[in-house]
Amino acid sequence: MSRTVKLFRCSPEQIFKVLSDGWSYASWVVGASRIRDVDSTWPAKDSQIHHSVGSWPILLNDTTTVAAIDAPHSLTLRARAWPFGEAEVVIECEPEGPGVTRVTMVEHPEGGPAKLLPPPLTDPVLHARNSEALRRLAYLAERGGHATSRSSAE
Repeated sequence: MSRTVKLFRCSPEQIFKVLSDGWSYASWVVGASRIRDVDSTWPAKDSQIHHSVGSWPILLNDTTTVAAIDAPHSLTLRARAWPFGEAEVVIECEPEGPGVTRVTMVEHPEGGPAKLLPPPLTDPVLHARNSEALRRLAYLAERGGHATSRSSAE
């Protein structure tokens, strides 16, 4: 089980604005290369994002499903990327003060080859990937959910 934590300079509601936009998934999830479809009920429980993993010419089509949601506090996803496997990913948002949110991402392999490997082998890889995912998510959330909304001062 990999646990990654990052402080965001925004509210939990701003983070959930990005998480609630299933079409933004490939912008912040490391490994997701494109979104093929998003259920109209996203991010309701059992709704899905249909995504692809990899790059051309080898793209694997799969899904991510909402297992539980308590917006704007937590989102639990069941992410699939077969033949690599699947994982439960929990994203928790806890206010730390005015305009600051502690975001914790916990990933646990649930099936496939990754589940067979011992945590000392998988955790460093998952932590590195999830650190980058949280960096990307912060970039979107802190700028109002749009990667193109950077101010001219930056």
